[in-house]
Amino acid sequence: MTEPLSLVTGGTRGIGLELSRRLIALGHRVVAFYWSDRTAAEKCEADHPGRLTTMRVDLADAETVRAAADRVLAEHGTPAVLVNNAGVNIDRPFLELTGEDWRRVLDTNLSGPFWLTQALAPAMLEAGGGHVVNVGATTGIRPRVNGANYCASKAGLLQLTKCLALELGPTIRVNCLIPGMIDTEELRTRWRLDDPERMAQTLDEIPQRRIGTTEDVANALEYIVGPLGSYLNGQKLIVDGGQFMW
Repeated sequence: MTEPLSLVTGGTRGIGLELSRRLIALGHRVVAFYWSDRTAAEKCEADHPGRLTTMRVDLADAETVRAAADRVLAEHGTPAVLVNNAGVNIDRPFLELTGEDWRRVLDTNLSGPFWLTQALAPAMLEAGGGHVVNVGATTGIRPRVNGANYCASKAGLLQLTKCLALELGPTIRVNCLIPGMIDTEELRTRWRLDDPERMAQTLDEIPQRRIGTTEDVANALEYIVGPLGSYLNGQKLIVDGGQFMW
């Protein structure tokens, strides 16, 4: 029996890397898209020989995304799981956001998943189904200062999830996985969590009294795409230790 294929965008670093690893552990071959960090991509391939292949893809460019999807189908087959995980932040006060700041974030975080899913869904439907998991953000539900572009992109991704669940179901299930405060290098830098006072303030907001791990997010992904999640469709699954409770 051929091993199932998964495609994970932003799948070579942070949360995306852990999602790639979990899918490999579940017996999948993985194609991981990346954009800027070739060193991380090479390490991923070296750590998972024959199980993980990387491709450099600019998700903000529609034609590039469609060409990448065609290449995946031709060289690797039809994905059973598509994880739209890649995202970019360009934070500025609203009155200082440029058109390029707006377009780059919206095109990468929202349009990229739209184009990629649209390019792969026909093959997935013909193959008998699969799963699309859009990785959202809590700021897609609760806004924050200096993040109008990012918050709008993630709010749109949540609504796109619901629309795709309506149109692609029952053959393809589409859900939105929303991490909370997850321990990655980016989070620690952005939130200055190496400062004990900042860490204490953050933990005060989380009933579980801990920062989440990338493994916590991977556990949720395994539930969504596995048999135990077979009746989950068009939903948001928030993995945040109870911080927001939406």
